Amino acid sequence: MTADDLKSYIRDVPDFPSPGILFRDLTPLLAAPEALHAAVDLLEAWARPRRPDVVVGVESRGFLFGAPLALRLGVGIVPVRKPGKLPWRTLAEKYTLEYGQGELQMHADAIPSGARVLVVDDLLATGGTAAATTRLVRRAGGEVAGALFLVELTALNGRALLGGIETHALMAY
Repeated sequence: MTADDLKSYIRDVPDFPSPGILFRDLTPLLAAPEALHAAVDLLEAWARPRRPDVVVGVESRGFLFGAPLALRLGVGIVPVRKPGKLPWRTLAEKYTLEYGQGELQMHADAIPSGARVLVVDDLLATGGTAAATTRLVRRAGGEVAGALFLVELTALNGRALLGGIETHALMAY
């Protein structure tokens, strides 16, 4: 199954979460074992040559793709979460949303110094979440080996915020 084949598992939901927004719903892909398996295969094909030491999964759908990818690569996964979700000492990064500010946190001791880190999330849109995650990785002492997404909304130019980090998305809209 190719990335183009996977597009048939993405449901378009107009006017969600607000009027004028076309939401790309990944739940049909997650519910179809053959599509989920193929998606993880394709993510692994891009990730493996980058030789990550750890995968960072971004809350929450980044966990769904990051965990099986980490298992395939034989590395661990580090969760990046919204405030108040992690029980240990954390590093925090704020980022800008269209309607205000967001914040992400990661355990301060989660990334070994010098580790090659692959950032994984389901969707690259404006890039704020991904950029905040890469800043967390660097502050923790890691080296960003790449950023990997299932879907990219290219019109929003989220790659621009990633400052030249090698970035890949299986599907682009």
